[in-house]
Amino acid sequence: MGGHIGNAATFLVETLFGLYILIVMLRLLLQWVRADFYNPLSQFIVKATRPVLAPMHRTLPAVGGIDLACVVLLVALQFGELWIIMEILDRRVPAGALLVFSIAELLQLAIYIFLFSILIQVVMSWINPGSYNPVLGLLYSLNEPLLAPARRLVPPIGGLDLSPIVVMVALQLVAILFVGPLRQLAGMLG
Repeated sequence: MGGHIGNAATFLVETLFGLYILIVMLRLLLQWVRADFYNPLSQFIVKATRPVLAPMHRTLPAVGGIDLACVVLLVALQFGELWIIMEILDRRVPAGALLVFSIAELLQLAIYIFLFSILIQVVMSWINPGSYNPVLGLLYSLNEPLLAPARRLVPPIGGLDLSPIVVMVALQLVAILFVGPLRQLAGMLG
């Protein structure tokens, strides 16, 4: 498929898969940080992922606090998205290359989720400090495992918390040191 139809099909596949991958990734991360299960946003995420994950949980238990079913589903969805896009573009890429690229994309997504959630949390602390809503509660739950060690490393200076900057720099370094090489490896395998 080429031209406008190929572009439209690629856009549609990326959008549909991307939204569901985002929801499953949020479920994985929120479970990992033990966020409030009764939060309305958490409930939406659980209900949206339960039909697919419930049967998987019977065979794939959690290992070390990581929901293995979520991880397998994420890799399968990302792999499926990339495979469909390569088919639309009429390109043949080996499965190994698609698998490595899928892992790189998922790692990049997790980094972006943390970067944007920290940025939103910082902006909200400036705009409306001390306020609470369900989304902010989840953002605090999600970000605290990263921000707390950074606060111990760099304590607040003059009442200004610099831990978000430290964590954002560290996340960018992780992207440079791990995502980039994984993408290069996928390119070499392809």
